Order: sequence, then C-alpha cells, then structure tokens
Amino acid sequence: MVSYVLRRLGAGLVTLLLMTLLIFTLVRLVGDPAHLMLPPEATDADRELFRQQLGLSGPLPLQYLDYLVALARGDLGQSFRFSAPALEVVVHRLGPSLLLTGAAMAFAVVTGVSLGILGAVQPGGLADSLARLFSAIGQAAPPFFFSLLFIRLFAVEWRLVPTSGYGTLPHLILPTLALGWYSAAGLLRLTRANLTEVLSSEYVKMARAKGLPERVVLVKHALRNVALPLVTFAASQFGILLGGAVSVEAVFAWPGFGSLIVEAISQLDYPVVQAAVVVSVALFMAINLAVDLLYAVLDPRIRYGH
Repeated sequence: MVSYVLRRLGAGLVTLLLMTLLIFTLVRLVGDPAHLMLPPEATDADRELFRQQLGLSGPLPLQYLDYLVALARGDLGQSFRFSAPALEVVVHRLGPSLLLTGAAMAFAVVTGVSLGILGAVQPGGLADSLARLFSAIGQAAPPFFFSLLFIRLFAVEWRLVPTSGYGTLPHLILPTLALGWYSAAGLLRLTRANLTEVLSSEYVKMARAKGLPERVVLVKHALRNVALPLVTFAASQFGILLGGAVSVEAVFAWPGFGSLIVEAISQLDYPVVQAAVVVSVALFMAINLAVDLLYAVLDPRIRYGH
C-alpha cells in the first residue's frame, strides 16, 4: 500500500509539472499585462520597466525556471491585481467554492441515492415515477437555468430566501439545489440501474430464501455491491461540480474560486491563474487518491501493490 501511494504521488508530481508548464505558456499567449495595467499614454520604456518589475522581461525558459524554483519553496508569486501572495488569494476564494461544492455534493448523494433505492425497490410505483421525473428534470437543463428559475420563484415571487450573497445558511440553499440537481439525477439513475440488477441476482434470492429481513438483504448484500460505481461516479462529479460552479457563482454573486479564475484571466493576473491551476490539480489528485484507497475499504478483494 505504501509503495502504491508513493508511486501515485510521483506520477502526480509529473502531472503537476506538466500542467504548470502548460498554463505558464498559455497565460502568456493571452496578452501582456503591461498594456492592460498601464495607462494608454505610457511609453515603451515604461512598459519594459513595468515588465522587469513583474519578472516578465526575460526569456520564457528562464522565467519558467525561476517560477519552478519559487514553487519548490512554496512561493506561487505575487498577484498583480491584489498585491498579495497569489496562493493566499486563491485559498481565500477556494473556501466558499468548497463549501458550495460540498453542500451540492451532499445534496446529490443523499437525494440521488435515496430516490434511486426507492425506485429500485418499488419499480413502477409512485416513488419510482417521481424519481424518474426528478431525474428527467435535473438532466434537462444546465445549472445556471435552475439558478435563474429558483431566484425567480423562491426569492422574487415567494421571498423565502435571499436572491444572492454569501455568509448565511439561507444564502446557501438555492446555489446548492441549482448546482447539485444534475449530479443527483445522475446518481439516481446509476443507483436505480445497478440496484435493480443486483436485487435480481442469484445471491440476493438466496439471502431472501434464508429468511433474512429485507432491510438486511438491501443494506448488507445489495447496496454493498453497488457502492464502488457510486463512489467512482460521486468522485468524478465533485470535480465537475467544482468546475461547473462558475456559472452558479456568477448568478448568485457567490465569492468563489471559479469567479476568481475568470476575473484573473480577464485581468491577465498570471500568478493567480497559475496558483489556481496548481491548487486545482493538487486537489483533484488528492480526491482521486482518496477514492482509490477507499476502494480497498469497500471491497477487501482489492489489493494494491506492496
């Protein structure tokens, strides 16, 4: 297990280096911050001096080497726009995004798995019909559509929750529902399909023939065997939700990570964009590694190399 983790960390480090090289090159193709941040009357000499102050005047290979040396020390640069460490800016805005994504993921898992179980246990019944309707609506439109719809209904018409903002539980409700509905619909369909197949399998019929209570059959024998695909899907959805939160954050004026990246790109704030990519890649690698290790807990037959 330890050797497996070390191999994954080594592969992750290589991936991280490749991503830093890619984003370091791409952001410099977008534009020159000297033209954006200096007034139109600035001379070429002023712009060159400005680039020197920001460390953007040397050849790109040397700039990248300096960036890697600083990165090894934990220094991701200074934000051009905020005049603060880029990592500090990113981490400050990452918290609200993780809160929103975590809440949306919890809503998706609880709602999707619960409705999927009801649909599999009572196929063709009222609960199954409602679950199918929930799934169809959830996958029929993107999150920003539900964001606008929920604001219109629950905030403007019925005045139940705030239209936008951040900081309290009522502010979290609508963004959570808008962002998490699509993933909940996917988990519902996956849970229902896998559980329906498992409930018709021979070993479940044998468990029932032994006189085991239906609750024990469902939890111990059926759900345990559909846990792996559900965990895999949920882990992939977490990354999708974190990336897809940009539109929801924009609609609800949520001060999150996605909106920061958009602002940094539009302002040509190279250090913030690069820091955001580094943090995102590290976060996704940590999630994937945690999921892989969780597989061994859920299924003792899975063994990683020693």
